[in-house]
Formats: sequence, C-alpha cells, structure tokens
Amino acid sequence: MNTKNVAVWLGLFAAVLFLNSCAGLGGSALSKSSQEDLMKRGRASLNHLYDTSPKARELRPQVKSILVFPDIIKAGLFVGGSGGNGVMFSPNGRVLGYYNITGLSYGLQLGAENYSQAMFLVTDEAVQYLNDSAGWSIGTGPHVVVVDEGMGKDLSSTTLRPDVFSFVYGQKGLMGALAIQGQKITKLEHAK
Repeated sequence: MNTKNVAVWLGLFAAVLFLNSCAGLGGSALSKSSQEDLMKRGRASLNHLYDTSPKARELRPQVKSILVFPDIIKAGLFVGGSGGNGVMFSPNGRVLGYYNITGLSYGLQLGAENYSQAMFLVTDEAVQYLNDSAGWSIGTGPHVVVVDEGMGKDLSSTTLRPDVFSFVYGQKGLMGALAIQGQKITKLEHAK
C-alpha cells in the first residue's frame, strides 16, 4: 500500500470517528437542559444572521419554518466529516423540534472549522418531507438553494420557487477544501 492510500484510509477512519462523535453530540435524545441551551444558541445565531444578512431578513416573512444549526463542526484530511445539533422555529419563534446534521466529504481538504447554518423552509411540502422522512439527505427530496452574496439583490416570487434556502455563516477556523459533500438531517427525540 502506498503513502497516498494510507493517507486516504487514515482520513476515512478519522472521518468515521468524527461522525460518530458528532452523532454523540445529541444522540437520539436531548435532555431538557440541552434543549434549552440549543434553543438559546439557535435564537442568538438566527438573530446574528438577521443582523448581517438583508437576504435572510427579506425571506423571513415568507417561510413556513426555519431550521438553525448554531454550531456545526467540520474537520478533514482528504476525507472529512461535519456535524451538529439544531432547532426548528416557526415563523413566530415557537420551537417545532430538534435535529441533528451530519456530513461526509471527500476530495482535497485539510483543516477544521466551525460554522452556523440556517435553512429557510418556504413550502409546506419541505416541512412535511423533513418531518416524515427517516432522515433527509440534502440532494434528495426538496430543492435546496444555498444563498450567497452572488445571488440577486431581490428575492422575488420567481426566485422563491425552491423549497429551501440555506445560509452558511459565522465561519471560524481554517479549512482548505475542494471537496464534494453530502449532508443528512435527522429529527432528534426530546424530553417533554
């Protein structure tokens, strides 16, 4: 086995360990105190997005719900992994549920970073799909558009055809990457 293959296998092994630890961030259930902490961090993260992104503020009145992951951790060496827990809010701010996001990527990548992600679900079908599926893999199901500064200034009814708009913001750390990534979102059980 050559050095490149060893590096790829070590990267894959590290990614699997990382994803297992990310799943452990919330496991299949969240305690009451974990829910409260996640809710507070989710609200603060969403408010930060509204303060810094006119596009997010513009979308706000048109959404059915907003799924916020305040702290996603990503690390990689050829093969990478990412994960974190999030909370779904109704348009009026009521908590609708708690979710876990994990991702696996491969390609040229090295480093680690922490970031936030908010997904604005603009159709009832997108919300229904997320709640009814055993885990939503981004790229299947509802159509997702990642919003960045290159997007047009106006989000009209024509641009609102996608089911979900995703904002990635607040990146911290250093991650050099040219990689293909998939994300999976799973609903978490929570204490009543």
